[in-house]
Amino acid sequence: MHAGSLKKKQPDRQASIASAMRTVSTERAGVEALTEALENGLAEPFAEAVELLAGISGRVIVTGVGKSGHIGSKIAATLASTGTPAFFVHPSEANHGDLGMIARDDAILAMSWSGETAELKGIVAYARRFSIPLIAVTAGENSALARESTVVLNLPRAPEACPHGLAPTTSTLLQLVIGDALAVALLEARGFTADHFRTFHPGGQLGANLMHVAEIMHSDDEMPSVPTGTSMSEAIIELSRKRFGCVCVVDDEGKLAGIVTDGDLARNLHRNLGELAVDEIMSRKPKTVQPQMLASAAIAVLNDNNISALVVVEDERPVGVVHFHDLLRIGVV
Repeated sequence: MHAGSLKKKQPDRQASIASAMRTVSTERAGVEALTEALENGLAEPFAEAVELLAGISGRVIVTGVGKSGHIGSKIAATLASTGTPAFFVHPSEANHGDLGMIARDDAILAMSWSGETAELKGIVAYARRFSIPLIAVTAGENSALARESTVVLNLPRAPEACPHGLAPTTSTLLQLVIGDALAVALLEARGFTADHFRTFHPGGQLGANLMHVAEIMHSDDEMPSVPTGTSMSEAIIELSRKRFGCVCVVDDEGKLAGIVTDGDLARNLHRNLGELAVDEIMSRKPKTVQPQMLASAAIAVLNDNNISALVVVEDERPVGVVHFHDLLRIGVV
């Protein structure tokens, strides 16, 4: 029977939901088994693997075949984006010339659930020949791969979520989780910061979230600002001209004394604004942020306080204004 001969029928909604629950439950049990393994026999080899990878001067070469290869490719990308130079080499391509991409100062992370993947023989032999450290990620504790490895990360043999026990499901999840655990442990060991993240993720939403407020704020002549004692008539002109929905009020020392917003104007419409000074209606404790605050944190402050703009201060002096629309424009969420 081939795939085209399977009879198509309308899925039963309740059966689909029940199937999803079984899959999630089975894979969750697999992760719990991995947690138990890390609390016991897997802990020492895991720590050894982290030390080995942190100590090399070269790169981490991740390899694997089939679904393990797909997971390996993702792990290589995660390592590379979190400060550990890494790339994926397919074992078949390695056997046809790509072994030359692997140097003596590298380390190999080989993914194989059974540990008996024939395609890995060439890359394993190459590692042994040139004394390149080899870390096995496998459930085959006594497999050929495990026997030839420097460190063995022996994963628990948890049941697959596939009802036939054939399609790699739980097994690939456990490979992915242990790969992420390695990447995060190495990230922490290297002291990898948010600024480093931005270096490796300059574009997209992540890059936007990792921008600093100082890079987005409106400063100098763009910043709406008036001194204390300014008449509300003049303040309204400044507020309208700059179009941020607010105007900063500064004292004689240049320090932030307060802020007048569109909301303050609305709340005081019953008064004769033309006869008032900004001091009489301004909010004296506006929400402020530091220039080095991340954009993602700034938008959280805006959302939590249900406001549209923040005053950026340094040494109690306003140096800029960042508006909700500025953050949305660059893709911060």
